[in-house]
Amino acid sequence: MPALCFSRPSAVGCYNTWVKTKLRIFLVGMMGAGKTTVGRQLAKRLGKTFHDADREIEARTGVSVAVIFDIEGEAGFRKREAEVIEQLTAQDDIVLATGGGAVLDPRNREHMKSRGFVIYLHALPPVLWQRTRTDKSRPLLQGGDPRERLESLYSARDPLYRDVADLVVETGRQGIGPLLTQVLTRFDEACRLSA
Repeated sequence: MPALCFSRPSAVGCYNTWVKTKLRIFLVGMMGAGKTTVGRQLAKRLGKTFHDADREIEARTGVSVAVIFDIEGEAGFRKREAEVIEQLTAQDDIVLATGGGAVLDPRNREHMKSRGFVIYLHALPPVLWQRTRTDKSRPLLQGGDPRERLESLYSARDPLYRDVADLVVETGRQGIGPLLTQVLTRFDEACRLSA
C-alpha cells in the first residue's frame, strides 16, 4: 500500500460538489516521478483539463526546455516557469503537472497551496534514475554524474514537495493503472475527511 501523508486536509472540499466542479489539482515531484502520465489520466478520469507546465512553456516559446536552459540558463527558465505557474494555477477545473523544480520558487509554492489540492508523487532516487537514465531531454541531468545530481536534487527538493503537498503518494515501481487507482482512492479519502 502506498505511503500517505495529509498535510492540509482542510484545504479540499467535498469531492461530489466543490472539488469536482472547481478544484484545481497540482502534481509535484521529481523528474521521472510520473506527473505528466498520471496527470493526463487523472484529468481524463475526473473530467478536468490537463496542463503540463513544461509543455506550456515550450508552446509559448517555440523551443524545448533544454534550449531555454542553454540560452537563458536555469534562472531564465525559472522566471518563465513562475509566470506559467501563476497563470495556470488560477484556472478552474484543471489538473496541472508542474516541472520538478517549480517548488523552488516560494511564490509557486504559495500559489499551489492557496489555489488547489497538491499531490506529491514521490519516488526514491534509484527508481527515478531507472526512469530517466536514457532521457537526454532533462537539462539538469546532463554533464557530470547524473546519479549524483539526481540524489542532490532529491535532497534539496523533497522537503519542499512535502511542505506544499496535501497528499503524498509513493509511485515506486507500479504501473500507471494501479498508481492511478491509488491516487484516486487517496484523493477521495482526503475529500471525505474534509467534508
